[in-house]
Amino acid sequence: MLRSALSAVIRATPSPAQALESSAVRPLPGRRDGRNRGEGTHRHRSRLIIYSSAGHPPPVLLHPDGTFELLDQATDPPLGARPHHVPRPQAGLAYTRGDTLVMYTDGLIERRDEDIDASLARLTTALAQVSTLAPDQLADALLDRLVAEGTDDDIALIVIRL
Repeated sequence: MLRSALSAVIRATPSPAQALESSAVRPLPGRRDGRNRGEGTHRHRSRLIIYSSAGHPPPVLLHPDGTFELLDQATDPPLGARPHHVPRPQAGLAYTRGDTLVMYTDGLIERRDEDIDASLARLTTALAQVSTLAPDQLADALLDRLVAEGTDDDIALIVIRL
């Protein structure tokens, strides 16, 4: 239900941060279920990604030469993690044609015995090595390189060539 509500709200609000602040997607009073959400919009004409994240690891904007930028300037705790409303941050990042946006859940990179910085470094190293692949091949290569045997966390991965 939350996914459907957020999908409707993002179409009716002018920004991703405002969509995450909507009462339609906030947990019910008294519940702090810590739901992770990330929302973004893509403005094709201005070549701008506008984003806000509620508990997700940062998406990566991968350039064809293997360099990258983490979309980590608008991160915030999961929905319902705060007892009182605080406006959510929002940021924008320009891209060029041929860049690739990589969005994923924590199950792809996190390991119980590892610092998040090491997990992100493993991801960005893998991305640099496969930056020239087509999106479907890039996704397959990331899954092959990053998913540890015996991983029981859910994994979602979206790779979009811009």
